[in-house]
Amino acid sequence: MKYIFVTGAPGSKWSSVVKNIYYSPSVDQSDYSDSRTYHHDASGKTELMHMGAYWDPGMEFGDFFDNLQSRTKQECENEFDRPFLGTSTGIRIIKSHVFSHQIATIKERWPGCAIVLVHRSNDSCLGWWVKCGHFGITYPDYSKYYQNLREMSFKIQQQNQGIIDAVNCYPTDVVGNNRDLAQMLNLAPPPLHHTQDYAANNIKVNVI
Repeated sequence: MKYIFVTGAPGSKWSSVVKNIYYSPSVDQSDYSDSRTYHHDASGKTELMHMGAYWDPGMEFGDFFDNLQSRTKQECENEFDRPFLGTSTGIRIIKSHVFSHQIATIKERWPGCAIVLVHRSNDSCLGWWVKCGHFGITYPDYSKYYQNLREMSFKIQQQNQGIIDAVNCYPTDVVGNNRDLAQMLNLAPPPLHHTQDYAANNIKVNVI
């Protein structure tokens, strides 16, 4: 498995789901740079919550990811691989909010790769995203594609519906915590200080 695809609406806490498997020795971390980080204090203390590349229209990578089917498989993989070092090894985590509308295409083109779906209610997503910094978030840049709070709310609803539709359409595994997720994805366990219980964090995680 070369890639793990992750999707969730803004404010779904999907970044925390990624963070708590990202430091597995099995993961290619060469997309990390200081410029691709963002700290926030929404949990009550300032923490590094965004790390590594994000792909979405208007962001650093993935400008066409709301329309994957318009590009060849090779063109898509070229964009997946752009932030990583060519000499690096490990499984590459590719995270995009708009993958929520691209599940069928991903399943068809990369059938051996897992897709991680992260879901919270629309109101919870919008409220958490605002608390985390809203359009003041420095990485990734939400301003170009999501534009304003009205548009953000609309896109959160659309993306969550895409995730619900995928869960209803494909056989899925429900995951309870990050260590179970790593095992399901055939990743070596992350360090012990990276621990996350999804129910305690009001997150639903499925893998297809």
